[in-house]
Amino acid sequence: MMAVDLVEDAGFVALEAAHAEEAMRILERRTDICVVFTDIDMPGSMDGMMLAAAVQDRWSPIEIVIVSGHAAPEWSELPERSAFFSKPYNTSKVTATLHRMATQ
Repeated sequence: MMAVDLVEDAGFVALEAAHAEEAMRILERRTDICVVFTDIDMPGSMDGMMLAAAVQDRWSPIEIVIVSGHAAPEWSELPERSAFFSKPYNTSKVTATLHRMATQ
């Protein structure tokens, strides 16, 4: 819920998905999504890194924000057009990144 609040407080509409498979279904139905915000640790058969890779592969213009309170991937492991933040993250920096990504 904190991520949804952060996205909405930044002035964006947040579409919440319980797991990566649901996020993929939303992306398949919507053409107006420009940023995906995901946690590496998420339920389901795909983690956030797998979701990010799938988004990059199928919807390459979409920017991706990846967060985690446990794992910190190497920069070389991150998909193109993505940013990573460790939890607890600086909300001002995440908000600035969301705004930058949404206007590219």
